[in-house]
Amino acid sequence: MHPLLEELAGWKRRYGEDPAPLAGLLEQIAATEFPEPGQLIRLHEDLLFLRAYPHSADVARMCDAVLKDFRRRVAALGEVPAEMEEPEVSGIAGTSVTAVFSYEAARQLAARHGNAIEVSWDDCPEPDGFGPLLAAILPAAREEWPVEAHFPAQAWIDRVRKPGQTALQWLLGRLERLPGPPERRAELYDAAKIMLGWQVGDSFAARTHTRTGPATFFHGAPLLRRSDVRIQNELDGPPLPVQRLAAADARPLLALIHDTSAVRYRELHGFNHRDPRSVHRVRPGRGLEILFFGIREEARLPLRAYHAGMFFKNGVPAGYVEVLSFFEQAEVGFNLYYTFREGETAWIYAQILKLCRQMLGVSVFRLDPYQIGHDNEEAIGSGAFWFYRKLGFRPVDPEIERLTLREEARLAARPGARTSAARLRRLAASPMVWEPEGAPRGAWDRFHIRRLATASWPASVRRRLAGHEQVRSARGEAEYLRSLRHDEALRRAILRLGSE
Repeated sequence: MHPLLEELAGWKRRYGEDPAPLAGLLEQIAATEFPEPGQLIRLHEDLLFLRAYPHSADVARMCDAVLKDFRRRVAALGEVPAEMEEPEVSGIAGTSVTAVFSYEAARQLAARHGNAIEVSWDDCPEPDGFGPLLAAILPAAREEWPVEAHFPAQAWIDRVRKPGQTALQWLLGRLERLPGPPERRAELYDAAKIMLGWQVGDSFAARTHTRTGPATFFHGAPLLRRSDVRIQNELDGPPLPVQRLAAADARPLLALIHDTSAVRYRELHGFNHRDPRSVHRVRPGRGLEILFFGIREEARLPLRAYHAGMFFKNGVPAGYVEVLSFFEQAEVGFNLYYTFREGETAWIYAQILKLCRQMLGVSVFRLDPYQIGHDNEEAIGSGAFWFYRKLGFRPVDPEIERLTLREEARLAARPGARTSAARLRRLAASPMVWEPEGAPRGAWDRFHIRRLATASWPASVRRRLAGHEQVRSARGEAEYLRSLRHDEALRRAILRLGSE
């Protein structure tokens, strides 16, 4: 690896030192060419980290200056290497994203990015899948679709679309005019498995440039460690400052969030169906900003309240959250982007939980096994189980909890020992839960929404829940949760049905 890049990476562990040498190093890097793709990837990710966690205003300014020139650096490589478009690093200025997006995501991306996003015909895994879609929006295509061995969808679309109009724009425009419910349009589009190519270029959607604002907090001391954070202490502290945004101010931020997720090959229900009237901006300090919001009424889940959000460090997108709440319990999906894993992860996570308690009234937090490593090798590799365990989460399965205690004793007796990947996979087989100090333990341990949804409900329970649904329709998800928490009889019935 290039020595300048090695030195730059080392500064991620040198907080509290004089930042002047780092600013000088960045000036050297700005004047240096890096001809290998791996070098550019490492440079890009370390610059983003140091821009999110800047040692000083000069460091933040220099990071942005080097990143501003990144499209030129990528172009100097010639053809963009495939490794620069892998999910772990996708979205670098000057590269592209090729993926299958849902109908809802595709139409929003096409509306914002126009000709930069188009059907990638060479990458479509199942070109014959266009048949039912074209037959629905272009009946003349039925002349060939049922009888041709390889239906020439591209030729049909090229013949009928207008000059300057992309195939995607034509498809989406015809779908919009298709009679019937919106769900029918989504079904037709999604079934075709259309691979799209998005030329991210030097746009604001590139991770290289996406910001919600300037750097406002500079780290003149070592970063907060996991051992510095205790969830109960954070929850017991002063309330977070919460600002509700006007819909007009929220819409461009929500579009930025949608793009930020899409360039990473990710879709989220809450990002596709976001409600601009429900956006709250939260600034806990240390340059952290959280945008937290609900979804449009027609996209709500039948039982649980749904919220999503994205968090930014000094204006740089650092990760996202998905929250499914019911009574006083919330399942929190927390995803920190790989670039920022060496940052103040535990403190950020604690602020997310504090926000959930403050805005939604929830107090018990649950982790799906996927979050800690079940069928998730990335979580296994990062030791996600121990991250949450050391923050006070416990497995709900008694056998897994006993295994956890044995492993903790083994590690304590052998300093420097590590938990094997195989054992981490066993530990990740159970959901985990965090409960506040002094609260009854285990009420939600055996509960699962699937059990509840498929249970045989007494009529009395349905009637009680219907009353709370009226609150939900009239006053929103947070008031719905508050209404539920005041109905102890319903809570007991729901817990019994969902735990059997």
